[in-house]
Amino acid sequence: MADDILHINRNDTNSRLWVYAVPVEGEPIGIINTVEPGILDKLPGQKRMYFGREELLILLKTLGGKRWGVHISDTLTMVSYLDQGIAVVLENAGLELASAAGLVQRFKGLLDGEGIASHERAAAALYDVVEQTWETARKAYMDKTSLSEGDLLRVMTAAIEHRGLITDHAPIIGAGANAGNPHYSCTGAGDPIREGSVVQFDLWAKERDPGAIYADISWVGVFAPAPSAEYEKAFRELVSVREGVYEYIAGEIAAGRTISGAMADAKARKALVSLGYGAALKHRTGHGIDTQCHGSGVNIDSWEFPDPRPILEGSCFSLEPGIYFPDFGMRTEVNVYIRDGRAIISQGDRRQFTLLNCKPETTR
Repeated sequence: MADDILHINRNDTNSRLWVYAVPVEGEPIGIINTVEPGILDKLPGQKRMYFGREELLILLKTLGGKRWGVHISDTLTMVSYLDQGIAVVLENAGLELASAAGLVQRFKGLLDGEGIASHERAAAALYDVVEQTWETARKAYMDKTSLSEGDLLRVMTAAIEHRGLITDHAPIIGAGANAGNPHYSCTGAGDPIREGSVVQFDLWAKERDPGAIYADISWVGVFAPAPSAEYEKAFRELVSVREGVYEYIAGEIAAGRTISGAMADAKARKALVSLGYGAALKHRTGHGIDTQCHGSGVNIDSWEFPDPRPILEGSCFSLEPGIYFPDFGMRTEVNVYIRDGRAIISQGDRRQFTLLNCKPETTR
């Protein structure tokens, strides 16, 4: 994370401890081992070299008596990279340590116009992939040919690659009881997709260019011409919660009020509990998105990794309420970003409001 924030070349040898200290006032200070003296050369400020352990400790003491933001957090594991041993060394040198989670969000978790455009292109491609993949399912149903999770996974993966996108992990396609596992992983052929089963899609990808931004969406279908009453009710209520939390975020942002990721998640969680789904909840409502699918910005989370950070201009995150049962599960996911004081859903007019089905005349 530090390398990414400071734009340190991944190909440079980077094996010795260095510190880059940026005070509120005055020049930054780089403390560098003489084995790798050029590791911070592209950054401004003073450079102070050390040969061995004792010299390192002496230089660290020059930073003592001040409060420094470092990569620690008691709730946000995605930004907590500083190990306990180094934390003890810094504290023994007189540094007061505080979480830099908010700084990390500003450095790495906010998108500019170019980043938003990259994200939107990826989102548009993923929506196309969903339609193409579901058409395969619909055709198999109409032709009465066998279909497995692995069949759809191969179609989806090929469609992502065909559009020039890359991903850090294979998509999720889970049918029936497997849809009730939020992180189900299909191996080989996977399970057969049976008549009437819920089918869960979860897919994420980004363009190949350096600095490209991920998109991450989830869709739900039924392998039948129409869903059962149980499935229809669950999906309709899940969408109502997704839209409700989006409207809450959009309203608070438009009014100029500060809203945290934890506040938004608590709103969604309360709505799901009120609908009777408390026992079916397994995860937070959303996560930050940037050059990584699970990025460094604000998460919509009051439960797993509570995130008190505010939703800021340039924030990009998923909204993905999910409910999970022994025999099926559902998750509907959109992406939201903040631009010019407005909360915008990526490819918003294409987001899912009805269950995918296998009617002859439509794929939607």
